[in-house]
Amino acid sequence: MALNLVLIADTHVPKRARNLPGQVWDAVDNADAVFHAGDWVESSLLDEFESRSRRFMGVYGNNDGPELRRRLPETATATLGGVRFAIVHETGPAKGRELRCEALYPDADVLVFGHSHIPWDTLAPNGLRLLNPGSPTDRRRQPACTYMEATVDAGQLVEVRLVEVQRG
Repeated sequence: MALNLVLIADTHVPKRARNLPGQVWDAVDNADAVFHAGDWVESSLLDEFESRSRRFMGVYGNNDGPELRRRLPETATATLGGVRFAIVHETGPAKGRELRCEALYPDADVLVFGHSHIPWDTLAPNGLRLLNPGSPTDRRRQPACTYMEATVDAGQLVEVRLVEVQRG
């Protein structure tokens, strides 16, 4: 049976937005699992993710204070549908990221990360898939705010889609 995932990071609520757009909440509500790669800012957003997600995995980011750091790990791992996931907020500079991450996460098939607000989808030489969904609230230098949807089926990550957040 296929699993539908939502990958999100760098929400920065309420610093960058008062709340997440309805489009993002709809995706969360309909997903089999939700991954959040840090920079929440307020723990009330974590509460809402936990209550709305069928299955949830998250980590804290560099903008998250003591309450979020108490409730969330710096890194997390889970196996869903036979695919081994790791999640972390920051992976360091883009140069050398694939080799660095395959050394740091040798048991993962997919690494979900955030921090840069720049969508990223690459493969390390050993096959580790690195995914950064961007930010649904702060596009920085990107053309649009984004998150990702993915599908796991038959023990494989079969589809990854970068989703633009519609304004208004």
